[in-house]
Amino acid sequence: MRKPFSRVTSSDEEADIDITPMLDVVFIMLIFFIVTSTFVKEAGIDVNRPQAATAVKKAKANILIAIDANDNIWIDRRQVDIRSVRPNIERLHAENPQGSVVIQADKESKTNTLIQVMDASRQAGVYNVSIAAQEQ
Repeated sequence: MRKPFSRVTSSDEEADIDITPMLDVVFIMLIFFIVTSTFVKEAGIDVNRPQAATAVKKAKANILIAIDANDNIWIDRRQVDIRSVRPNIERLHAENPQGSVVIQADKESKTNTLIQVMDASRQAGVYNVSIAAQEQ
């Protein structure tokens, strides 16, 4: 008869470590970081920005708008009309409500275009608007 609470040991049995729960945790963390990460969207063109002595780097700039020397407006690597700037900013701001608008205006562009883009961003509900410049 067998003793209660006795151990049955066999040389055929090996101690295995089940790593399935660890893999589950790793995949859940990966999905969490992918879903919660924010991506910086580029304006789409290179702009010759003016220099400023007081220029500082902005950490969270998620909505980039570029104005080239010919007063063309670029958002997400697409050239847009001045009338469609506000809907584009509203869409991008809905994707990331903490984001701010950074306008990269070429130094040869007109101030009127810059002011129109700033007005469109404020009408879209984004009041954190900055103008990009190069550090001296």
